Amino acid sequence: MDSEKKINDFDFDRAELIRRAVNQLGSAYAPYSNFHVAAAVLMESGNIYTGVNVENASFPAGICAERNAISHAVACGEQRIKAITIVGGKHGCRTHFCAPCGICRQVMREFSHPSEMKILLAVSEDDFRETTLEELLPDSFGPEDLIRD
Repeated sequence: MDSEKKINDFDFDRAELIRRAVNQLGSAYAPYSNFHVAAAVLMESGNIYTGVNVENASFPAGICAERNAISHAVACGEQRIKAITIVGGKHGCRTHFCAPCGICRQVMREFSHPSEMKILLAVSEDDFRETTLEELLPDSFGPEDLIRD
């Protein structure tokens, strides 16, 4: 199956992707904000990678869960995101949808096509909101904008 067909196929196990993020939430390191976040990213290959937020006393040195999961995928040779699930909340309590910050949205953009990438903001397997990166980051700037003829 060629890459274009794989990335356009929006049929994937949403419950499994949410479960993988929820299962990682307890590993978040958030001693300063107490806001724990976990992410599970589904790559075009079908592989799922997880990440959590890791804070640091020098605040800018921390990393968000989404970028942590994406970095893990890239370190394993992956480069095309199909979908991502994000869960989180104060003290790890999942009561509201947890949207990605602007930096995470831009990193997602680097490894996806905005209209094709699914984002699941989840509280549980039964309580989630599905959107695309294009909806969260309209008129985005991406790698193709740097290609010059």
